[in-house]
Amino acid sequence: MNQLEGYRDRGARALVLLHERELRSCLAAWRRAVAWGVSLPLGTGHYASEQALLRHVLGAAAGYLRWIADKLELGDAGVEVVPEPETIEERADAYLEHVLERWREVLRDAPGERFGETYRANWGEELSIESMLEHAVVHPMRHALQLEELMTPS
Repeated sequence: MNQLEGYRDRGARALVLLHERELRSCLAAWRRAVAWGVSLPLGTGHYASEQALLRHVLGAAAGYLRWIADKLELGDAGVEVVPEPETIEERADAYLEHVLERWREVLRDAPGERFGETYRANWGEELSIESMLEHAVVHPMRHALQLEELMTPS
């Protein structure tokens, strides 16, 4: 993992590194689950298929960065649209690297003194910038845990 130098705020740097670690771990768990033949709980939306779930996780990482960049007025985050479920599996590695590169670059100059400011998240909750950064770290952790549990024999 790149240790990232030149960050304005060490807290942002730490959360970027944690986010990268957890996204990579989630992708690895997703691949193990697919190879294992895991059956997702019946559902729609994010759990409609293994590919829909991966798209959700990677797309959320992009969305969190866009939200943070918008609220901190850091400009366009430059994150590409997440691939469709039909192509997400073959494009996952490239898209993951793209998203991580954008996280590293965009948050390098993030003003830590503004991390306590709160804004309405897309799902309606009032969150501080720091809370959204922490949410971005935990989100792939949660999905990786769910996948690991589905691979655990009862």
